[in-house]
Amino acid sequence: MADLKSLVTTLSRIDGKGYKAYKDIQGNFSYPEGGKLFIDYVQGDPFASPSRLRFRVPINQAGFDQKFFLNKSRKIAFEDYLTRAFNKATRNVKSNRGTGKSGMIAIDSGGQEVLERSSMVVTKDYVEARFVVGLPAQGRKILGKQAIQMFEKEIPKIVSDSLYLNSLSVNELEEHIAVNEDQDALREYLSKNNYIAFIGNGAILPRISGIDDRPLKDDKVIPFESPESLQGEVELPNRGKVKGMLLKEGVNLIVGGGYHGKSTLLNAIERGVYNHIPDDGRELVVSREESVKIRAEDGRRVEKVDISPFINNLPHGADTRRFSTEDASGSTSQAANIMEALEVGSRVLLLDEDTSATNFMIRDVRMQELVAKNKEPITPLIDKIRALHAELNVSTVIVVGGSGDYFDVADNVIMMDHYRPYEVTDEAHKIASNHETYRKKEGGTSFGKLTSRYPTKKCLDPIKGKKRKVAAKSLNQIQYGKQNILLNEVEQLLDESQTRAIGDAIFYVYKFYLDSNMTLQQIVDQVISDIDKKGLDVLSGFDGHPGDYAGFRPFELAAAINRIRSLVIK
Repeated sequence: MADLKSLVTTLSRIDGKGYKAYKDIQGNFSYPEGGKLFIDYVQGDPFASPSRLRFRVPINQAGFDQKFFLNKSRKIAFEDYLTRAFNKATRNVKSNRGTGKSGMIAIDSGGQEVLERSSMVVTKDYVEARFVVGLPAQGRKILGKQAIQMFEKEIPKIVSDSLYLNSLSVNELEEHIAVNEDQDALREYLSKNNYIAFIGNGAILPRISGIDDRPLKDDKVIPFESPESLQGEVELPNRGKVKGMLLKEGVNLIVGGGYHGKSTLLNAIERGVYNHIPDDGRELVVSREESVKIRAEDGRRVEKVDISPFINNLPHGADTRRFSTEDASGSTSQAANIMEALEVGSRVLLLDEDTSATNFMIRDVRMQELVAKNKEPITPLIDKIRALHAELNVSTVIVVGGSGDYFDVADNVIMMDHYRPYEVTDEAHKIASNHETYRKKEGGTSFGKLTSRYPTKKCLDPIKGKKRKVAAKSLNQIQYGKQNILLNEVEQLLDESQTRAIGDAIFYVYKFYLDSNMTLQQIVDQVISDIDKKGLDVLSGFDGHPGDYAGFRPFELAAAINRIRSLVIK
């Protein structure tokens, strides 16, 4: 293996040459302090995607005890903390020194959630940071002296400030790990004890804005406080006993006036499938991992989904047991979104009346009288929601602001009043009995069957011209061959690095799992299993180990596959 001195010699030799001469530095280099630099990929010009590098430090030299990563939960949190420390250290170096991306040093570090990432890898032998560098140039001529400054001074300084225990706050590190481990323990408690979610007393639910997910810090912010009747206590491995609202399985309604916090509570629950960093305000807002946000999605393509539990007898005899359309309506898209989520294992559905199709949610007695059932193909959710829980053990949380008919089917009703929750279940049931709606229950007594689907291979080939093209264009868009997969309404997707990993996961499915006659659920489960065993790197065909993947759930992977317009189901 070459050393730092040979890297400096090469950079001196190519100083002033054309940018492509940077290819000469690709390789591995040992540093005097004991670490190793891997230059895996060198960009073709200063405007191209930056070069991919790794820096590896022996674990004993870094000074980290194995207690920091002795289980998966602690390991993910430990890697997340180191990634954030590395990112913080990059801010102390000059980022612009030439043309294009010249001089940048960056690492994929994420936001308020703690996600498994490929940007930092910790093993019993080493700590490895994976980052990108914009190799400096003026125009397309190499700035060798500036590159030497980066490799000889700046990168070693960033590494020493972030990958060594003696440069970090041990108390901060331990808290970061403990908070993450407690959230995983709380999520496991929910599953074992038949609860949907836990919202801790004192939690701060409001965010700064729709584009800033940090907690709102304002004198008027009201910390969450559980109603006494729903309050429970849970013992956590690090924090000890904590109190908060335990949301039960079954049909749960969140009601209240406009701007009183209904959607804010639901948004916190839907984000509770992920762990949060210390001081986020939602460290004790935890939801079951199988919770999926459902909404109407006009215009999406649907491919052979059995929506017959909700929709039947369409005009022109369309088969709703294998329903397909290039342009779904609000009701058919919402029905398909539910059935697709159930297909891959969702056991909690989260809905907001504001983003749902009205005719999918309710058909009141007056409309039933005017439009006979034999002329209405839609069976509204209200008539299937009890059977959904009784037969499939699928719970629901619904924000309802306009339809009191749901009181008849609710197990629990929570009213938000000035951002404070109150349990009003008995009152809601009393109102329901005093004010009969006289609407007729539609759609029979059972929910219906879940149907497995089998994707074909050719439909997932991302061929574009003579090459296969897969790339995340934004948080909500994947270029997949000649088409774009649009994920704007997949609301629990929160990081572009997740989107990037999902795009490559679909290509991974195409390469390995579409010739084996597996169902979509089996395929998705197999991909998640492969990642659990081998890490996110398994998704990449890139030899240098990509540093820009983030972990995702099976539901978002399935959602992306279902939105491929070329998808063909056998």
